[in-house]
Amino acid sequence: MVLIIVGLSVLSYLLGSIPTALWYGTTYHGVDIRTKGSGNAGATNTFRVLGKKAGSIVLFVDALKGFFATSLSAVLFYFHLIDWQTCVTLKIFFGFLAIIGHLLPIFCGFKGGKGVATTLGMVLALHPMAALVSIAVFLVVFAISHYVSLGSMVASIVFPLLLQFGVFGEEIPTLIYFGYFIAFLVLFTHRMNIVRIFQGTENRMYLIPSKK
Repeated sequence: MVLIIVGLSVLSYLLGSIPTALWYGTTYHGVDIRTKGSGNAGATNTFRVLGKKAGSIVLFVDALKGFFATSLSAVLFYFHLIDWQTCVTLKIFFGFLAIIGHLLPIFCGFKGGKGVATTLGMVLALHPMAALVSIAVFLVVFAISHYVSLGSMVASIVFPLLLQFGVFGEEIPTLIYFGYFIAFLVLFTHRMNIVRIFQGTENRMYLIPSKK
C-alpha cells in the first residue's frame, strides 16, 4: 500500500510537471512562451501572446492535470483500499503535488507557471460547487478590473471562505485549512502582480474584447 501511494505521488508530480504552455507554444507556434510577454509558462501569458485558441487549450490541459492528479485517490477508495477520510487527505496531497509540479516542472528546468489553472482543476475535484462559485467570482472580478491576476487571487480566497462558513451545508476542516494554504500560495506566486496593480503597470486583458 505504501508503494502504491508513493507511486501515485510521483505520478501526481509528473502530471503537474507537464509544461503545456511551453510544449504547445514550441510545437505549434515555434515560440518559447517563457521569452515572451510576462515570461510566465502558464495559460494567462499564452492567451496574451498566442491568442484565445492556444490559451484555451493550455488552460484546459493545465486544469486537467490538477483534476486527474487529485482524483487518483478515488481509485483507491473505489477498490476499498482506503476509507473516505483518507481519500480526502490523499486528494489534497496528490493535488498539491500536481501544483508543485506545475510551479517547479522537472521537464523544463523547474521553471513553470503560477499554478492557477492546475489549482482550478484540483478544487473542481475536491469540491465542485465551491469551485464553480469561485470561478464565477473570478469572472466577475476579471470583467470589472480586467486583471486576470486579481480575479485569480480573489477567487482563491473565496473558495476556503465558502467552505468555512458552511455555504454548502458541510464543513471539512482538512479541506478548509488546505484551501487557505492554497490561497496563500496563489497570493505568494502573484506577489509581483500585486505590486504592479498598485503601480498601475499590470497587464490588462478583456473578457469581451471591444469591437473596433
